[in-house]
Amino acid sequence: MSNIDVVITGLGATTPLGGDVTSTWDGLIAGRSGVRTIEADWVERFDLPVKIGATLAEEPTETIPRVQARRLDRCEQVAIVAARQAWADAGFAEQTDEHTDVEPERLGVTIGSGIGGPVTLLTQDDLLEEHGIRKVSPLTVPMLMPNGPAAHVGIELKARAGVHSPASACASGAEGIATGFQMIQSGRADVVVAGGAEACIAPITIAGFAQSRTVSTRNDDPEHASRPFDTGRDGFVLGEGAGAVVLERADRAAARGARVYARLSGFGITSDAYHITGNHPEGIGQIAAMNHAIQMAGLTPSDVGHVNAHATSTVVGDVGEAAAIRKAVGDHPVVTAPKSALGHLVGGAGAVEGIIAILSIYHGLVPATLNLENLDPKVDLDVVSGEARKVELTAAISNSFGFGGHNTALLFTRA
Repeated sequence: MSNIDVVITGLGATTPLGGDVTSTWDGLIAGRSGVRTIEADWVERFDLPVKIGATLAEEPTETIPRVQARRLDRCEQVAIVAARQAWADAGFAEQTDEHTDVEPERLGVTIGSGIGGPVTLLTQDDLLEEHGIRKVSPLTVPMLMPNGPAAHVGIELKARAGVHSPASACASGAEGIATGFQMIQSGRADVVVAGGAEACIAPITIAGFAQSRTVSTRNDDPEHASRPFDTGRDGFVLGEGAGAVVLERADRAAARGARVYARLSGFGITSDAYHITGNHPEGIGQIAAMNHAIQMAGLTPSDVGHVNAHATSTVVGDVGEAAAIRKAVGDHPVVTAPKSALGHLVGGAGAVEGIIAILSIYHGLVPATLNLENLDPKVDLDVVSGEARKVELTAAISNSFGFGGHNTALLFTRA
């Protein structure tokens, strides 16, 4: 793999805090929460113990025509929204057969998803059982397949250098960005739209997480339910959303005078090989992922001034990650946990939080961790709380860890 510099020239997102990157960032800096009571009849119908979630602030149908939206699973919808924003933010025009800003053979897409389109699967199965095969949509498989979000973005952008869809649970979005980095470094592409998407707040996912006792049941106080690193945390809050970045060869970006947010200087991808839902108790995979990212970037731990923590608000996970950060990086970095405001976007989390880390470098500002009233004494880190903190940063790590023992660390540096 070569030493091609890879920079970020476009950002896009749709989240529980806003329908784009600007509103999401502004919400984080202002200390707003995207967690709310789920307004769906199935919550009461199934008598679910969890009645809260971080639902989208803006419906995809506000930007995607309804005719097109009906042919897409919600996960595919949010991926398209984020990718379109990132593409436009990078200064590119719509790709058509007559006009392309990026040669299709040099353009790639990597958008991960942890779950994909099970809502479509369940909905269509209900129709089959109740009304027979004639009611089942011929688009069922394209809507439910986990590569659907990446495939639809690739088709829209005329991307022919390769379309990939990492599926590594909560690390999928971050792994999507790392895969895009590899595509450019290997010479396969000059530009890659990379990220992650998830939209599966549904009875089966809420019920499954509730049964495993990993989600918060603070139904009477949604805005304070997600509280990473706090002594009162009782589980994560399921969210939905997507994030996408435009990765580009630095020389190409410079030649066209593009705005550059940051440089993607390294990544680490490891696996615990330990437990299907639990992290390794000594954090060996997490530590190794951060170490690999630092080494690839040619930096030392002391160069890393900020860590955007995976921190989901679970009792065991937050403490384990804190220990891993101390061992891999040290206790000096300024730390934040965006899931306190966004909830857990699963396959979209790593991409959206990667964008937050990029903006922290770009603006010299680290968002606060919401609801951090009493820092767990086992978390021996400088966690930002109360209000956003001004910090001049040259390097930041964004962590994403998923069920199955998947660990991905992205390292961004100032452009």
